[in-house]
Parts: sequence; C-alpha cells; structure tokens
Amino acid sequence: MKEILIKTEGLSKSFSSGGTMQHVLKNIGLELYKGDFTVIMGASGAGKSTLMYALSGMDTPTLGTITFSGTVISDLDTDALARFRKEHCGFVFQQIYLIDTMSVLDNVLTAGLLVSKDKKALTARARELFEAVEIAPETTRKFPTQISGGEAQRAGIVRALINTPSVLFADEPTGALNSKAGLAVLDTLTACNERGQSIVMVTHDMRSARRGNRILYLKDGTVQGECDLGRYRPDDAARHKQLSDFLAEMGW
Repeated sequence: MKEILIKTEGLSKSFSSGGTMQHVLKNIGLELYKGDFTVIMGASGAGKSTLMYALSGMDTPTLGTITFSGTVISDLDTDALARFRKEHCGFVFQQIYLIDTMSVLDNVLTAGLLVSKDKKALTARARELFEAVEIAPETTRKFPTQISGGEAQRAGIVRALINTPSVLFADEPTGALNSKAGLAVLDTLTACNERGQSIVMVTHDMRSARRGNRILYLKDGTVQGECDLGRYRPDDAARHKQLSDFLAEMGW
C-alpha cells in the first residue's frame, strides 16, 4: 500500500474580485502518495496552480485542511509555514529566478544555507546533483546569464533538491524552453522520480504530462477525474493513447 504524503479534506479557495466572490477551488478531497510523479492538468483558470500552491503551503485555503507529512499545515501561521516549506518543499517554476549576480553554484548553496550551516556537506551534495543533471563543474562557476535556458532550469532543479525535500513542486517547468531544452528538463525530473523523489507538476503540455504516473484533471475548481499511467517508459505508444483518450473524455 502506498504511503500518503499529502491529504486534503474539504479544500476550498475563494477570493473577492470586483465585489464578486470567485471560487477557485471547491471542496477538494485528495490523497497524494510518496514516490509518485503526480501531474495536475486542466484548462486555463481551472485552479491548477492555486491547488499546487495550497498543497505546498505557499497559499492558505479559505476552508478545509491540508495534512503534509503528518503535519496539518493549514493550521500553521505564516512563520511556521515558511519553515515547513524550507524543510519539506522544493520549487521549480516556469521562470527560473536564479540571481544573476551570483554563480550557479552559489545560487544553489544560498538556498541550502537557509536550512543547513554545513557548507562543506552542501557543496558536496550540490556537486553530486549537478553531475546527476549533467551540468559540468565549469558551468556551475558561471553566472546565470552565461548559460542556456535549459541549463538554468536544470540548475533550478538542483536548487530545489539541495535540501532533500519531501516533494518537488514544478509549475510549467518547460513552458519557457525550446523542445531540446525542455526534453532535458523532463529527463531530469523523470530520473529524480526514479530515484524516489516525489513530484507534483502542473502542466498543460502532453509531452510533459506523459512523464507522470498519475494524472489529475481539474475543471472549474474540482478534480473531475484521474488516470493511472504507471511508471514512465520511453516510446510507449499505448501510454500516449491512454492519456489522449483520458483527456478527450475530460473535454480537454
């Protein structure tokens, strides 16, 4: 039986816009499992990113509870949530947000030093991670403006992994990349998952979605359906058809 990593009960998120209440998430009950590569899909405005931000503690729900690694994070105050995210969550976004005035390595170490003061151990882990994502040592000494977009996004993944997070959250991680760079990032995420890293990824891209083993489809703030693809295997035509048929059924 899979271990539950994140559980939501009655999760709802609303906000006021122009005097009208907008209900972005509506009474979502969900279980995410340790070791899964979970993909959240849906049309624009369906609530995908809002759900990811709530699951990670970056945003607080209007109603409902979120239990993450045994902690009810929806009950935590702002400071406690920030500490929890630093210790348990890694984030990869469409925009990479590396600091241009620091080397690639220092960008990663700065994130690590927020949690651990053992710079020697952090540097060793960073080097291992850079090697795993195929970034050469000489590249880590460059500034973000001196490397390609694909290299920068893979460096962003290293930064997200430096503190050994319980979950890696990725929001459209290939959205700003060309096909070749995007494929390298997807290969990196797949390899991380194969080593046991739990991943939750928001995407509207079929190629990216195929990397997940579990697909959740959001529509109008609710989970309309899910699809179990099993573990990713390259050149799996049946996998592509299964996902295509599921998305067609969901009206995507």
